[in-house]
Amino acid sequence: MLKLFKSKKKTTQAKILLVDDEPDLVGTVQYRLKFFHFDVVTAADGKEGLEKAASEKPDLILLDTNMPVMNGHEMLEHLRSSPELKDIPVIMLTALAEPQDIAKASSYSIEDYVTKPFDFNELMEKIKNVLESKGSD
Repeated sequence: MLKLFKSKKKTTQAKILLVDDEPDLVGTVQYRLKFFHFDVVTAADGKEGLEKAASEKPDLILLDTNMPVMNGHEMLEHLRSSPELKDIPVIMLTALAEPQDIAKASSYSIEDYVTKPFDFNELMEKIKNVLESKGSD
């Protein structure tokens, strides 16, 4: 029998939850992450982000700060107080670049802080570093 159609073993890729209310940014980042074989789940605000974090158990969350319904800081507070979700690594992906904004987010034990506009290659490096340090890649 010819082995032309060998089945390839699927490798489990990291699941990333992208929480942002800007549809263009979400579409672009989601497309690029999927190109690199990440499983991507999206949410448009912190409340939906918490629900998706609980149901999807992502390996990493990319989180905006300014969003309707529940902002990123409120979502972080809920994440860190939840025994099931508290250890999910978070990279902030936000337009807020003032030292007090970074300090506030850092108080929730985030992994990194990326300001918009951002270089996608740098974001990918940060994602890779976080996932490798958590043993999830």
